[in-house]
Amino acid sequence: MTLQQLEYITAVESLGSFTKAAEQCLVTQPTLSAMIQKLEDELEVRIFERSKSPIVPTAAGRLIIEQARVVLVQAQKIKDLVAEEKQTITGQFIVGILPTIAPYLLPRFLPQLMNKYPQLDIRVRDMKTSEIKAALLSGEIDAGILADLDGLSEYSCHSLFYEQFYAYVAETNPLHEKATVKTSDLFNQELWLLDEGHCFRDQIVKFCQLKNAQSSKLAYNLGSMETFMRMVESGKGVTFIPELAVMQMGDSNKKLVKPFAIPTPSRHLIIATNRNYVRNTILNMVIDEIKASVPKDMHRLKSTQIAI
Repeated sequence: MTLQQLEYITAVESLGSFTKAAEQCLVTQPTLSAMIQKLEDELEVRIFERSKSPIVPTAAGRLIIEQARVVLVQAQKIKDLVAEEKQTITGQFIVGILPTIAPYLLPRFLPQLMNKYPQLDIRVRDMKTSEIKAALLSGEIDAGILADLDGLSEYSCHSLFYEQFYAYVAETNPLHEKATVKTSDLFNQELWLLDEGHCFRDQIVKFCQLKNAQSSKLAYNLGSMETFMRMVESGKGVTFIPELAVMQMGDSNKKLVKPFAIPTPSRHLIIATNRNYVRNTILNMVIDEIKASVPKDMHRLKSTQIAI
């Protein structure tokens, strides 16, 4: 039994395919299959149900893969301890990030960081908050960029910046004539909201007291923030966007942006790691790069804002 074989079976379980797992592990599919077959022969048990698509583990296989993940995390930790002792910025750094943050934050720092540290293999995954939390505990990712919410006491959290929320209002909507938007203005509006489970939606629903959001005039509650913005620009409804999204807009689109009345709702963005994470040299560098990529006045909560 080798660490390589354990990597192969976890990859197959994650991707549900021998072919995709081989591509991820940078080996040929016959090589990966042969190594897994050799492990099954050694253990005298089948790890996967090969007749099903996607490929799924057997009952025994699930237990083996669960323990394999633990072993791989511990083996990686040995390498990480040595790398941190040398204070090197090399190796792999996997980050989970909310889809309501990624399109607006990543372009501000990631390309520059990759050019600055070519020996660092940075990989980014779009994930919801619940997925980030589970992946941090399992060791699947090194860090998560998310909003500071309840339920993060198990993790080591570091502040990044505060980001204000705005309403994005169609030009044909009566709210477009207002200088600011009050929460009371949103009742009986045609709102474009993300699906349940997105913390951005949960924060907006809570702040705006949209407790009956499902039964209000919702046109659509799936999809992405970018989709909703295009709908508003086409003359329909109201949606909500973060501050960094506003910074990417041209002047014509900024005309559709309406601030909330004071105190304006804002989210506190953080980067979280497992409490046992040891690559602090890389972590601190990433924190510094992210904070340098946003205006300094976003580093602290303003007196006109309220964190939700």
